[in-house]
Amino acid sequence: MSEAADELADRIRALIGHRPGVTEKKMFGGAGLMLNGNMVVGAMSSGAVLMRVGPERHAEAVTRPGAHAMHQGGREMVGFVEVTDEGIEDEDALRDTIQYAWDFVATMPPKAEKPKAPKKPRQPRTLTLAAADGPPEDSVSEG
Repeated sequence: MSEAADELADRIRALIGHRPGVTEKKMFGGAGLMLNGNMVVGAMSSGAVLMRVGPERHAEAVTRPGAHAMHQGGREMVGFVEVTDEGIEDEDALRDTIQYAWDFVATMPPKAEKPKAPKKPRQPRTLTLAAADGPPEDSVSEG
């Protein structure tokens, strides 16, 4: 993670890391904090907060302090908003940004845990020894 993402992730953890159902996952070159498996906010490598707001609240969310639409691959990601500057400049602003995202994500059903794929048994490897230069001494014919 970048230094900016580390610092921001620490600030976010201090505000919501203790809440029931909150877990953390590496994403966006930083850390995403999840509620019951659904992303609430992420500390991006750029130092911005990515917040999940849902499609219905997207237009309202981009008018919030420091907020702008998130773009990925040239497309606007409706339902996700990046927040910088005055939207995260102090703990009150960051708390308000996180709470806005939390209010939406708290309405979502918990994500079912994906079962881990069983590890495939390793196939034994056969080692092939390289032949020495020329035939073995006992097979050299004298002429």
